[in-house]
Amino acid sequence: MKNKAVFLDRDGVINLDILTYTWRVQDFKILEGVFESCRKFIEAGYKLIVITNQGGIDRGMYGHSDVELLHDHLVSLFAEQGIEILDIYYCPHYDKVGKCLCRKPGSLLVEKAVARFDIDPAQSWFIGDRERDIEAGRGAGVMNGILVEVNDDMRKVLPKMGL
Repeated sequence: MKNKAVFLDRDGVINLDILTYTWRVQDFKILEGVFESCRKFIEAGYKLIVITNQGGIDRGMYGHSDVELLHDHLVSLFAEQGIEILDIYYCPHYDKVGKCLCRKPGSLLVEKAVARFDIDPAQSWFIGDRERDIEAGRGAGVMNGILVEVNDDMRKVLPKMGL
C-alpha cells in the first residue's frame, strides 16, 4: 500500500514570510495553526514533506549550510511537538540566473519525494501560498492543491481536506 503525503511550501505557509529571504534561525517564526494542522494530517495517515524554493543561494545571499541549519531547526521544532517532517527538499536556483527543473513550478522535487517515499500522488495534497506551488504538485500528479493566503492560519485548510 502506497503512502499519502501533504506537501507543504515553507515561507508563508509554515513560517512567517518576512517578504525577504528567510534563512536565519532568529527570523524563523512558525505561523498560527501549523502544529495543530500537521498533527491532524498525521492522524489522518499523511506523511509531511516540505518543498521550498531557496533562490537566495543562487543569488549569493546565503549558502546551503545556512538553509540546512534552518531546516534542522524547523525539524527540531516540529519534533518537540511530536510531529515528524519526513523530509525537506529545496531548490537553490534563482530563475533570473538560470533555468532548472527543480524550482517550483517545476515538479522535480515533488517527483523525487513521490519516488523515494512510495507516495500515491492521487491521495496526496500540496498546500502553498503561490500558484507555482500548486502547479509543482500537479506536475507530479498531486492534483489536490490548496492555495492559501500568505501567512494565514493553516487550520483553514482542514475543512477543505475533510479533516
